Amino acid sequence: MHALLARSYRPATHISPGIVRAFSTTSPKLNTIPFHIISTGTGVTSTTTSPSTPHTIPADAYPAFGGSASAPTPLHYSLASLSTCTQVTGSLVAKDLGLALGEWKVSVDAELDPAVLVQAQEGNANWKSIALRVEVETEKGGEVFERFRDETERRCPISQLFVRSGVQWRNEWVRRELKA
Repeated sequence: MHALLARSYRPATHISPGIVRAFSTTSPKLNTIPFHIISTGTGVTSTTTSPSTPHTIPADAYPAFGGSASAPTPLHYSLASLSTCTQVTGSLVAKDLGLALGEWKVSVDAELDPAVLVQAQEGNANWKSIALRVEVETEKGGEVFERFRDETERRCPISQLFVRSGVQWRNEWVRRELKA
């Protein structure tokens, strides 16, 4: 049994009482998480590193854009960021709501009009549309699941980048029974 919840973009201007979780009780300036990355490369191939971690992120472009497809494109990474950030944020929200979660499956479909990127036409180089579909195992449905979905979207930094950019946004969540 599952519940399907889908909605198109609605402004994320509300704050649900009792959901906001501070990292600490220090001043807001100290209550931020700094990030720093460095990318190096030639042409359309690059490697990104974060000096504070051992991780590297290779990127390349499609052959049509002058690349060799030796690594995912930056466009793929932007969508991967959305899917993984949704899961991480959802796990934090579930903890705050007292929800037990099981397996996640997050998929993203997106359309990009390459006219600005490739042909230098006037306009917005942003994604035309993004459809996020989340399937997650949990024991509670109904209003609790809707709150979980809405709060995850509101608190996910990557979701908010897309939602507030003006892209056509679709956010569909499917609740699956939590396996014992």
